[in-house]
Amino acid sequence: QVQLVESGGGLVQAGGSLRLSCAASGFTFRSYDMAWFRQAPGKEREFVAGINRSGDSTSYADSVKGRFTISRDNAKNTVYLQMYSLTPEDAAVYYCAAGRVGANSYLAWGQGTQVTVSS
Repeated sequence: QVQLVESGGGLVQAGGSLRLSCAASGFTFRSYDMAWFRQAPGKEREFVAGINRSGDSTSYADSVKGRFTISRDNAKNTVYLQMYSLTPEDAAVYYCAAGRVGANSYLAWGQGTQVTVSS
């Protein structure tokens, strides 16, 4: 079955960095767009970054442009989110998503990984 397993979350000080990973299985990874979303307590889930099947086209939320980088390794069935200059506003549960079918609609979602940023 389709599985998306995120890892790499944790506690980091403001200004620090983290790299999230999402290992995919159960589908042909290279055939699907991938994305990262996040949801902070009391807020709606929001788009963070997306990447196309080949990895040569990416998009970012304005709030993370210049600080976050999404990438993928189709040989490893893994998508990454490198995050720099983290702020407390970046604290959230980060979700990996596969197979874009609409603006913020994806076929499969991971369980999420918590990112906490201390000020």
